[in-house]
Amino acid sequence: MIALVLLAWAGALPDRGIFPELLARVNLAAPAPLDAGDRAHAWLRLDAQHGLATLYAGEDPLALWPLVDGRLDRAGAAQLAALAGQGVRTVAGGPGPDEDRDGDGIVDRLDVLVGAKKLVSNGARYIERYVPLPYPGGDVPRAEGVCTDTVIRALRNAGLDLQREVHEDILRAPRAYPMVRKVNADIDHRRVRTLLPWFQRHWRALPPGTPARPGDVVLFDTFPARPGPDHIGVVSDTVGKSGLYNVINNWAPGAADAEMDLLSWVPVTHHFRWAGGSAGRSQAR
Repeated sequence: MIALVLLAWAGALPDRGIFPELLARVNLAAPAPLDAGDRAHAWLRLDAQHGLATLYAGEDPLALWPLVDGRLDRAGAAQLAALAGQGVRTVAGGPGPDEDRDGDGIVDRLDVLVGAKKLVSNGARYIERYVPLPYPGGDVPRAEGVCTDTVIRALRNAGLDLQREVHEDILRAPRAYPMVRKVNADIDHRRVRTLLPWFQRHWRALPPGTPARPGDVVLFDTFPARPGPDHIGVVSDTVGKSGLYNVINNWAPGAADAEMDLLSWVPVTHHFRWAGGSAGRSQAR
């Protein structure tokens, strides 16, 4: 990883998500310079409407910069060159609704990451209890939550309400959710094993050993004597001592939302990536 911070300007992001007062505390670390394969598929979206530039490697959004008068400033251009080399092809225009659900110009995968990093500043304590919730868009008090609430809030930052999504999916396809004996929109989406079939049905499942990228969602088995996933988190953009990305999660009673080096030692059972489209890429020049 190279020591660049892309979002010292985070407070100026057009983010429409959760806890807006925490946005100014968010810094996104730059990815490592792209390897030769990724450089061959690198391209840059210049979104004048939202004042953002987004670097991709193929379908994967990797980094954000602000635009100044519709273009990268000198510092942004230098950072782009360090990551992807010279002559990166460009696309003019913003992301489509399949890649930017809340329409703020930040592609969903990076919007999830921004939301998760806000949660680290929010510092919700791990408190496990049943809470009646309004519907849709219900949430437990922001000072508390469990591991699933971390993911729920991070995805809500990108405009995806897991409470409604899971509830409607259970009603639409009850056989996909055999663990749900009585449908309850207060709690179903707050259970790891109920979230699993939703992610399997709606996100891209990645094969074991696929390198994680920021904004991915990972499920873990923390109790080997009880097989199957029992924990969940969002992959961060910071790197732990292991050399792997940290995971933003709420670990257990007594903990709070934090970045932890989990991928190096906790078994991953499932790995998912939001697979929005990249409309307009054919216009690259």
